[in-house]
Order: sequence, then C-alpha cells, then structure tokens
Amino acid sequence: MTECRQVTTTLPDREAAHRLGGQLVEERLAACAQVVGPVSSVYRWQGEVETAAEWYCHLKTTAARVPLLMARIRELHPYETPEIIAVAVREGDPGYLEWIAESVSP
Repeated sequence: MTECRQVTTTLPDREAAHRLGGQLVEERLAACAQVVGPVSSVYRWQGEVETAAEWYCHLKTTAARVPLLMARIRELHPYETPEIIAVAVREGDPGYLEWIAESVSP
C-alpha cells in the first residue's frame, strides 16, 4: 500500500486557501484540497503575540510527493514563514489511498 500524508497549511483568507489548493491539485502535487475556516489563531511572531483569522488548507498526497509539495507551498504562500505540517496517514480505506496515489502520479 502507498504511504500517504495529510499536509496542512494556514492562509489569511478563503480565496487564498482555495487558490493554493487548486493550484496544487492542478499540478498533481495533491489529490485534493479541503478548505476549512475561519479559525482563530494566536501565535508569537517577531517578539509579539498576534491574533488572526485564518483558513486551513488540508492536502492529501503521497510520502514521495511531500518534498515537492512543501517546496511549492513555500513558493506560492503569502506568509514569510508558512505553517506546513505533514502527518502520516497510518490507516485508511485502501481504495481511497490508491486514489490519492493515482491522482498525484506525474
């Protein structure tokens, strides 16, 4: 079975999240992108505590595509230091995991 990953990033608004997700799916780096939000984020940035409304973009891909996906997120992302977290999918429906692998095959 193909090793799959869920990669998440946050963006400043819904349109940016949809644009990023669409681009990554179009480029076959992600099988799908799910946009969720808004969420309220509290974080430390440049010595100050900040609060912002953000939108999550959850991306499904394979372990092999993660390095390219992460590099492309950094290229397209509006933040100087974007959140990019990849989590291993330990279990899942075999048909769904195979669909992910087929969707991101170059």
